[in-house]
Amino acid sequence: MKIKDRLALYFTLISAVILLIALAIIFITFNSFVKADFYNRLMDRAKVAAQLYLEADEISADSLNHVRKRYLKQIPGEVMRFYNDRNAASFITDKQQYWSGDVINRVRRLKQAEFTEGDRQTVGIYYNDNQGNFVILASAEDIQGHRRINDLVEIMLIMFVCVITALFFIGRWFAKKALEPIDAVIKQMQSVRASNLSMRIDEGNGKDEISELAQNFNRLLKHLYNAFEVQQTFVTNASHELKTPITSIIGGVEVALNKERTTNEYQHILKSVLNDTERLNETIAGLMELAQVDMSYTQAALSQVAIDELIWELNDYWTNRLGKGLFTVNIQHLPDDPEKLLIPANKALLTIALNNIISNAYKFSNNKRVQCDLYADNRRISITITDSGIGIPADEAEKIFQSFYRGTNVKDYHGNGIGLYITNKIINLFNGIISVDSNPGKGTAITIHFVS
Repeated sequence: MKIKDRLALYFTLISAVILLIALAIIFITFNSFVKADFYNRLMDRAKVAAQLYLEADEISADSLNHVRKRYLKQIPGEVMRFYNDRNAASFITDKQQYWSGDVINRVRRLKQAEFTEGDRQTVGIYYNDNQGNFVILASAEDIQGHRRINDLVEIMLIMFVCVITALFFIGRWFAKKALEPIDAVIKQMQSVRASNLSMRIDEGNGKDEISELAQNFNRLLKHLYNAFEVQQTFVTNASHELKTPITSIIGGVEVALNKERTTNEYQHILKSVLNDTERLNETIAGLMELAQVDMSYTQAALSQVAIDELIWELNDYWTNRLGKGLFTVNIQHLPDDPEKLLIPANKALLTIALNNIISNAYKFSNNKRVQCDLYADNRRISITITDSGIGIPADEAEKIFQSFYRGTNVKDYHGNGIGLYITNKIINLFNGIISVDSNPGKGTAITIHFVS
């Protein structure tokens, strides 16, 4: 059963229960009112009858007959009796005593009583008169009242069936309208393929459960996309970077085996093969590091990282490694609220990113002093790492974050070109922005921005 049908059914069942309770209350109230009204009618007739029969000696016969015709028009099936102190019928003949002595005595004791005998309702009053003390009992069946109650029950049943049927279709329509966003999300999910994992589901206004579902599905797509990207990047980089040294090694060995050579020639070929092997080993190590970082990148657990504390930890690390004065921290501005210095990130990955920038700064400046500037206010955090090294050519500044890219002016420096690529991925993961300002021959400043 579809959710919309299930919701409509639940809505109908709940409404049916509530409607039944309401109808039951109406029925009980109406039935009680009808019974009470009939009891009042019987009581009025008993009291009028008492005055007519017991006070008859005080009015003329004609007047008495007139009152009898006017006020004592019988209710269908009505029975009325007067009983004296000996529980014998008076005024109205009673061939076989209609009510037992127990009933008469109970009325005499209570002075006034109302009770039901099968379908009949009965009232009794104790009347004290100069002719004696009498118990007056009046009984009748409220045929008209029963008819009204039966009509009410029929109307209620018809109304119940009609209302419940209408509520089911109305509930199904509302359920369909309410679940339309889910249908839209499902249609978008069905269009997701391995070839378009970069696609994202419309998250709507971000305030309801459907938006939360879309957000979680988008988060899953993001992890899947990153995993596919890691795999594709690794395969691409491996095929590209391993091909050159392996080709060079094979070529050197083929040259050596082509003919007999002198010792110096063999030594030259072996040195070339050794250099290519070292390059191959360095490339494999870089690829393994890239794969490891990419795996952490897709599974990074985020926590609140205090940027100022992280900067001081880096200061202690590089000071102990290179000596005092080669790494300096300059605090330009800090907010009054320390919470503004917290960013959601993975501390280990963020440390790798910053250390990659700092190590490059020392490498390409031949271990000259590196400065780290920290600026933070209520809206943003900026970290700038400045060196006085060889700089980056202007036309290559945007390329340094590509995997295995190395600038034209760094051929004399050891490296594999993946450090800044990894750094850029990590900073992007934590919603940061990285920018480069470089002056060839004078130095480079790399700035990381985090906006709250």
